[in-house]
Amino acid sequence: MKVILNQDVIGLGEEGDIKDVADGYARNFLLPKKLAILNTRQNLASLEHRRAAIEARKEQKRMDAAGLRERLEAQEIKFSVPAGENGKLFGSVNNTLVAQELEKKGFQIEKKRIEIPEHTIRSVGTFKVRIRLYDKEEASVKLIVEGIVQAGAAPAAPAKPRQRRPRPAEGEAPAAESAPEAKPAGAEAGSPAESR
Repeated sequence: MKVILNQDVIGLGEEGDIKDVADGYARNFLLPKKLAILNTRQNLASLEHRRAAIEARKEQKRMDAAGLRERLEAQEIKFSVPAGENGKLFGSVNNTLVAQELEKKGFQIEKKRIEIPEHTIRSVGTFKVRIRLYDKEEASVKLIVEGIVQAGAAPAAPAKPRQRRPRPAEGEAPAAESAPEAKPAGAEAGSPAESR
């Protein structure tokens, strides 16, 4: 199904683009959310009438993205996260946490635009996080994850291995614990066959 995008859709295109998409994607997502309209003669004529305004908005977005990229790349994000002695984090750092930290610094970035290597960071270190801004414009932000040792945390005791009961030798009777329970005398007397 061909649609005309009413606004930018990440991974699909920009406002004013004509895209061929799956029918279900159009009917269930793009059209109900008013992200796109059907590609009809009337809608195409309306698009051509708005083309100059759309191109001006796109140019403005590109300029804003270039300025935002410079400001973002000057930033350094630090996280202090509880970690073990080997540098493994108790938890992880993901794009939601990065978006929240950027918001504290005055940047409104959607979490789906933030790309973390392997989706989450689970160890101490320095990482580069990629942020998709607009069109082909991207920013690379330095992310430092420091481990903090929790005060008063005692080292975990090693787990005790489970001990198995020895198997009986061949021909030997199994242990009494595993033998089936004997039915008390008269238990079969109340069976449905004899109660008739």
